[in-house]
Amino acid sequence: MNTAIEDRHCCCRNKGVRVVTQKRGCESPLRMVIWKVLKKVVGTELLLCVAVLTLWAGTAQSAVFETVLVDFGQGFDLGSVVATDARVSVSRGEKTECLRVETGTREPWPGVVLRAPEGSWNIAAHHDIAVPVKNVGTNRVSVFCRADNPGADGIKNCVTSQVSLNPGQSGVIKVELKRTSEDKLGGKLFGMRGYPVKWGGAGTINPSNVTQLIVFVSKPGSSHQFELGTIRATGNYTPPTAFVTDAEPFFPCIDTFGQYKHKDWPGKVHSADELVARREREAVELNEDSGPKGWDKFGGWADGPQFEAKGFFYTTKHDGKWWLVDPEGRLFWSHGIDCVRMLDYTPVEERESWFEDFPGKTPDLERYFTEGGYALKGHYAGRRPRSYSFAGANLHRKYGADWQRVYPEVIHRRLRSWGLNTIANWSDETLRLMRRTPYTDTIGSHGARMIEGSEGYWGKFPDIFDETFEASLRRQMQSKKGKSAGDPWCIGYFSDNEMSWGDEVSLALASAVSPADQPAKKAFHDFLKAKYGDIERLNSVWGTSYGSWDAFLESTAKPDLAKTGDDLRAFYTVAAERYFRTVRQVIKEVAPNQLYLGCRFAWVNKLAAAAAAKYCDVVSYNLYQRSVAEFEFNGGRDVPLIIGEFHFGALDRGMFHTGLVPVADQASRAAAYREYVQGALRHRQIVGTHWFQYQDEPTTGRVYDEENYQIGFVDIADTPYAETIEASRAVARGLYLLRLK
Repeated sequence: MNTAIEDRHCCCRNKGVRVVTQKRGCESPLRMVIWKVLKKVVGTELLLCVAVLTLWAGTAQSAVFETVLVDFGQGFDLGSVVATDARVSVSRGEKTECLRVETGTREPWPGVVLRAPEGSWNIAAHHDIAVPVKNVGTNRVSVFCRADNPGADGIKNCVTSQVSLNPGQSGVIKVELKRTSEDKLGGKLFGMRGYPVKWGGAGTINPSNVTQLIVFVSKPGSSHQFELGTIRATGNYTPPTAFVTDAEPFFPCIDTFGQYKHKDWPGKVHSADELVARREREAVELNEDSGPKGWDKFGGWADGPQFEAKGFFYTTKHDGKWWLVDPEGRLFWSHGIDCVRMLDYTPVEERESWFEDFPGKTPDLERYFTEGGYALKGHYAGRRPRSYSFAGANLHRKYGADWQRVYPEVIHRRLRSWGLNTIANWSDETLRLMRRTPYTDTIGSHGARMIEGSEGYWGKFPDIFDETFEASLRRQMQSKKGKSAGDPWCIGYFSDNEMSWGDEVSLALASAVSPADQPAKKAFHDFLKAKYGDIERLNSVWGTSYGSWDAFLESTAKPDLAKTGDDLRAFYTVAAERYFRTVRQVIKEVAPNQLYLGCRFAWVNKLAAAAAAKYCDVVSYNLYQRSVAEFEFNGGRDVPLIIGEFHFGALDRGMFHTGLVPVADQASRAAAYREYVQGALRHRQIVGTHWFQYQDEPTTGRVYDEENYQIGFVDIADTPYAETIEASRAVARGLYLLRLK
């Protein structure tokens, strides 16, 4: 008899299917009978046989199935792997062969696609997919796995999970097969990124038709190396014999405060009187804890070394680390938060039955409707659906009809008490101009002509060679006069956000395939003509047959990257430097004493990073990962960096989506916050971190893109998350001493 049977497990492998009967005592008569029967069964009959025998055996025996989906051993076709900004090879792991993946930084989601050999896997019998991962690189990495049905787009028809690993650490990505078949509402929930799990919708899958697995890293700032072990579908799926709902009927499912109606949790608001009582209780708490000791009025280190007081923020390097210096000449590290007092709206159109005691029907609360919000993505894409701000209605009920006058004072007191010294991007201007807390401002290329041949998650790239680009920036900076421009409390300006920088040839390639009247196309034409002079010289290098330089302008054919790469990269640098040089010039003309804080890279190649380092006072990144302690800047210079966005979220407080970096619960969220910010404090280049965002997004999704993330320091009813607040305070108490180490 197989030694595996005599030890801990009863095992049988046949055609990729593995059955494991757990618990000791495999020598029992009942187990021996089952084993002898299984040895005679093959193919799909095995599953049926085990199911029948397991049912017969009752509670005395439990069978656990495993189906091998991808085995990287002998016979694996490495050519079947579709790699995006990644190199792959098969290597020998500790016990078996592994797929080694080395990812780059050119693409937002570098990784590999593993397609089902026969078109699809039917793994409906299983509960999840298990992907063993080992980090064999030198940086901490978060590796994601997405299982796809046909039509998967990253939100719909797919499920995703991840594991975060330190160098040398191993783990397993468990991708739960959340099923569309369990949507008992027939698609009546829509317009959200996350849903109550049992209702299906986005974030669910049909496990009988899984076409591929995508293993990737998200928006990396550095290269990563990891190994994948044998990938299996594991665990038994047991269909519900009776569907248990949170309530029957399910609708309405959102209460008058915009909260999920059918669950309760710590901090949930149950009445307007409770809202008011919390306001009064918090006022006492803020008096008792007014903020960190040893900070000056800007939040700089009053007890630290004195530098030149220039009256505005500037950067300096001290003891081998980059710092900001506040207007009084004190070292300053920007511990901030985005979207402070910005009200999100959720669509109510087509959803009238969702809301109980809808506040918009009350005359005093009608003002929180809008029909001006544009939907970029999702169910309402391309429309301006009638929408409502539960957050605004709750502030009205909590602080009174004049809450817009009262609430800003509360916010400033909160920020100081919570150890936050920066009001970061997209925050309310009235709040910023109270000049109680340092802040950042932003301008962008809104209204500029786009490069027709470009593409990206948030849209096309602005044509930096068109006059509308600089004109749009100038209009915005003119509007800052008498406000943030020249204000000592303004740290500086960001420009745009998460732009489509692509790889090292993307901007040049986009220009090349654009129409002849595209200014970027003309600039590329002039660049090449200055280099080659005669069109035949270009043709000989590019392998093309343009009859003239005008023919080049008229052509929208994609050039051969292997032959044109050097020219494409050279023009990419011209374009990238023009972007940053122009933005810097426009900012400094109006606000010469404010810092240029970069464009908030989400993913970036080394050419764009180098251009930013050349012209920005501080280079900014939005880095949604567990840690930035080992972040490596790829721009080739020693420059100060700032984190414009990061967050963590959990599902234990009535929300349906964790946001971009999930954690188990609020305690884990607080721990992740401390780890992230303290890692940034230890990083010699990072001069600040800004959390995204101040308040949770609407439970039923914001109008712009359906996001409904649990990512706030406060919830939809303005109740602070105590665990995260305490983590922020704890970081702040030791912030400057830790930075100085």
